[in-house]
Amino acid sequence: MENMLSILVGIFFAVSVYLMMSRYTIRIILGIAVLGNAVNLLIFVCGRLMREVPPIIAPGASVPDGPTANPLPQALILTAIVISFSFLAFLLVLAYRAYQELGTDDTVQMRVAEPADEALPPVSY
Repeated sequence: MENMLSILVGIFFAVSVYLMMSRYTIRIILGIAVLGNAVNLLIFVCGRLMREVPPIIAPGASVPDGPTANPLPQALILTAIVISFSFLAFLLVLAYRAYQELGTDDTVQMRVAEPADEALPPVSY
């Protein structure tokens, strides 16, 4: 099971890098979303998948009796999901406003600081 999830993590990373190298902002944002899911799945797989018993310590004991699920990766993933969702919402609003102002989502055509019809800035002094 962990081997299949490790392969899936690798596929997620490959897809996210491919999408983030695009010229279009929507594809870049989708790549960032897939990258966040890949990192979450990587943390989950590194925490070892285990369906034994919940990490509850019996009264009077100082450690659990047998193998238990690790709650730390699950807590990290839950926090990362909330942060990545808010970051994705911010990026979507930013891309929408850029599209409203510039009329395109192509990053090559978003040349407000360096218009295409003007001369290039000096390269050296």
